[in-house]
Amino acid sequence: MADNKTVDIYFADDIDTLRHSTSHVMAQAVRELFPDVKLAIGPSIEEGFYYDFERDQAFTPSDLEKIEKKMEEIIKADLAFTRKEISRAEAKKYFESLGEKYKVELLKEIPDEKVSMYVTGDSKFTDLCRGPHLRSTGKIKAFKLLSVAGAYWRGSEKNKMLQRIYGTAFPSRKELDEYLNKLEEAKKRDHRKLGRELDLYSIHEQAGPGLIFWHPKAATVLKVIRRFWEDLHTSRGYQLVSIPHIACLDLWKTSGHWNFYREYLYSPMKIDEKEYLIKPMNCPGHILIYKTQTRSYRDLPVRYAEMATVYRYEKSGVLHGLMRVRGFTQDDAHIFCLPSQLEQELEDIVGMTLDFLKKFGFSEYEIYLSTMPEQFVGTEANWEKATSALKKALEKKGLKYQVDPGAGVFYGPKIDVKIKDSLGRPWQCSTIQVDFNLPERFQVEYIGEDGKPYQPIMIHRAILGSLERFFGVLLEHFGGAFPFWLAPVQARIMTITEAQVDYAGRVAETLEQAGIRVEIDDRNEKINLKIREGQIQKIPYLLIVGNKEKEAGTVGVRQYGQKDTRTVPLAGLLAQIK
Repeated sequence: MADNKTVDIYFADDIDTLRHSTSHVMAQAVRELFPDVKLAIGPSIEEGFYYDFERDQAFTPSDLEKIEKKMEEIIKADLAFTRKEISRAEAKKYFESLGEKYKVELLKEIPDEKVSMYVTGDSKFTDLCRGPHLRSTGKIKAFKLLSVAGAYWRGSEKNKMLQRIYGTAFPSRKELDEYLNKLEEAKKRDHRKLGRELDLYSIHEQAGPGLIFWHPKAATVLKVIRRFWEDLHTSRGYQLVSIPHIACLDLWKTSGHWNFYREYLYSPMKIDEKEYLIKPMNCPGHILIYKTQTRSYRDLPVRYAEMATVYRYEKSGVLHGLMRVRGFTQDDAHIFCLPSQLEQELEDIVGMTLDFLKKFGFSEYEIYLSTMPEQFVGTEANWEKATSALKKALEKKGLKYQVDPGAGVFYGPKIDVKIKDSLGRPWQCSTIQVDFNLPERFQVEYIGEDGKPYQPIMIHRAILGSLERFFGVLLEHFGGAFPFWLAPVQARIMTITEAQVDYAGRVAETLEQAGIRVEIDDRNEKINLKIREGQIQKIPYLLIVGNKEKEAGTVGVRQYGQKDTRTVPLAGLLAQIK
């Protein structure tokens, strides 16, 4: 540790080091306040840090306040982080003396004979850590503990459930405040909260977790999305297909899903002495449709598309509203093409994907090009050609992307698109995958110019990915205030008294003839209450009709998010909406 270069390996000032150091301060504070606690691990993560603890009693909000206060004392003391190196055997003996079984378990997996420890100040708090750390606790300027959650040790349900305290830290108070404000806004936009408030969907334990029940308003939005999706695909040369929800187990053994993804599949069911599986994927079904005819090279590309619900077993601990479910609808498409057509098909798919996402208000993305993993099928030459074609498709569109080495699926390379919502959060939706595996497994063929059979290349493609997740992202992106074309109720007509009910009906009829989704609120309630409820429901147009409007053939218009009401002729309103 004598020269500065060596010291700099152990101490740094970047954001990850700041957060990791803050997690150590939190662990020290927890240990001082709750001496019987057992320490597990405490890494930095994308937007903060966490530390896992074993404790008999659950941490409460008041406990977090006490921990924060103790952390502030440790930070104010400006204690130095000191690194020391000892033998693995010596470290094991030290942690065994403290009863720190999780640290002892971690030590067993470290191959090096020497390990590093970090000591805070002259205190007795020492933690097993590779580092680096800040030079002292005083360099922590702004932090906040956020929440407590359960977490299995090593992420396995076979292990003990620990308590994970999440927090975050930033170089300045201003940055922390901005982040906390963003979290508050995210809470307001939480799709689970909005789903209840806007009466959009529900999940019922009686039916089973992770299964979505769409209510009328959400079903209306989904209908609009489906229509737009279908029109876009038929205009781009896709043929719409539909396949059953179950199929013989042998189909999934042939495809490889039974062997590769068995832990995510539901148990087979026996029907007429044969085993069937509820479908986890659509690709084998689309292949069977392709194989009903002999295909010539002149017939390719063949493009099939389907909005199809699939079912996969997700552990209960990872289920999350609409974002992680057990039954979800994919906007699945499969393209069978000649090797010579691959590059153009991929370029068209990338353009189609961006056009689709832009329509829904997403213009910022994170794009990843995932390349060949260690275990793969197909020839390296095909992998190279497919990867090059994916790369060219992105570059021709002028899109920035990151290469994710070795992250392709075993059957081919892929492009993943993560859309960014209004809060700048990325969400995985679109994926484009090139497949050499299934055409070979199912002996998919076309007849070439020479009259001989050849294997086409298969492209798997989903734009919105899971319809459930996409709906959830839309809900949070717009904060529940869908743009006019997507809004389940586009206009609500509100009467001031019973005397305007007939006029409200005529207004509704006019709007409906113009293709506008409308409803009438003719309850015997005060108009201010009706307006307030309409705003809470985030309806784009609230139309107020009283005797004055009835006589003049006008309506009072209050748009969502505005405080003023203006009076316009009905024809003028239609022109404005159009």
